[in-house]
Amino acid sequence: MQFSARFLSFPHLAALFLLALPLPLLAQQPVPMPRQPATQPQAKAQTAKPVTVAPAAPLTLAEAIRIGLENNYNIRLARTDEQIADNNVTRGNAGQLPVVNGNLTRNFTRNNVRQESSSRPEPSTASNAASNQLNANVAATWTVFDGFGMFIAYDRLKALNQSQQQLTRATLEETVADITSAYFAVVRESGKIKSIEEALKIGQARIDLTQARVDVGVSAKVEVLTARVDYNADQSVLIQQQEALATAKINLNNLLGRSARLNFQPADSIVVARDLDRDAVAQAIQQNNPRLQNARTNIEVATYDRKLVRASRFPQLGLTSGYGLNRNVNGAAFFGNQLVTNTSRNYGLNYGVVASVPIFDGFNRRRLEQNARIGEEQSQLQLSQTQLQLEAEAEQAYAQYQNRLQLLELEEANILLARENVAIALERYRLGLLTPLALREAQRTQLDAEVRLLDIRYQAKQAEIVLRRLSSGLVQQQGQ
Repeated sequence: MQFSARFLSFPHLAALFLLALPLPLLAQQPVPMPRQPATQPQAKAQTAKPVTVAPAAPLTLAEAIRIGLENNYNIRLARTDEQIADNNVTRGNAGQLPVVNGNLTRNFTRNNVRQESSSRPEPSTASNAASNQLNANVAATWTVFDGFGMFIAYDRLKALNQSQQQLTRATLEETVADITSAYFAVVRESGKIKSIEEALKIGQARIDLTQARVDVGVSAKVEVLTARVDYNADQSVLIQQQEALATAKINLNNLLGRSARLNFQPADSIVVARDLDRDAVAQAIQQNNPRLQNARTNIEVATYDRKLVRASRFPQLGLTSGYGLNRNVNGAAFFGNQLVTNTSRNYGLNYGVVASVPIFDGFNRRRLEQNARIGEEQSQLQLSQTQLQLEAEAEQAYAQYQNRLQLLELEEANILLARENVAIALERYRLGLLTPLALREAQRTQLDAEVRLLDIRYQAKQAEIVLRRLSSGLVQQQGQ
């Protein structure tokens, strides 16, 4: 077969040359796209605001804790209980002071009177005979001895006040721990949104590169459609992550005792301390943990309860005194046939001594003393149980803390590799040296690495918070 000369023009020769080239060589031809300067992957600022999140006022962790200490309802309720316990610590409440009462009684009566006498043939009668009585006095009683029960009761009130103070302190520690954890949860969810936004930028770059290659005829339209599907999937993940961030903010606002709609932007990063020592934490728990101290105080209260029952076996001695006025106006008395009114009035001082000796009460005191001893044993068991629980919680938190520190060190190095890998993959894809599937896999790998790093950093911080709370150093640390 021969070809005419018109088929041998330069454009047709060029087309024949391109068709003669192997397909892989065509795929490797670079698409003319503007180059971007290569940058070395670096760690991202944790407090940078995501683009897709509305701007809001910054909120630091210290400010969040301050607001929570003022507004949190658990703390406010605990403080009111502490005020009640403090108000109860008085010698009068323990029975050491005298009791003075003023009493007034005023009675009015109207009687129908019929009086018969052998000296009178006819009975004497009266209708609506009025009489009245007035009784007023001031009485004082003072227990001077009750087997020292009043002094034991006073010490018991002080122990109860101390117990409530420890419970309030425990509530403070636990609430600050919850606020700190919730605050860093917002930081974590915000960081995930930034990671997804970066994935979307890579996805958009992939769409642009693929579209440019389709425009010059070296890629099929299906690759653009696949890139857009992957981009829409990442957008769906972003929308779900925005909901997770909103939920985290609502949880923190709830702990701070303010409106759930109040928006804010976290201003502090998650910084994990790497120098916590197990022995130091265990020693601090034994010395400072308020729950453990409260369990010890409960043993003292149980001991005072037993001593109070024993004190009730002793005689009680008291003093009484008073000043009173008693006036009677009786209009229902007859003198002969005449209805007369009798008036009497008494007033003056009275005083005396009151003694009471318990002899037999159906063995109730013995039963109460036995129950008090059982209460002491229960308090001892509760102390041992609390101590064991705190030790187990500390060991678990420290194991998680050590594990997450190792993972954190690994993931911090791995994330730089993942970012560099995506940068190289995107450049290779721009040059036509990488398939869309490989680019998508590199993109997913980076996003997974970002999420893992955020989760592990948050989990390490959570373990640190638990250890500081157990050792009662969280509030002191934030106060500094």
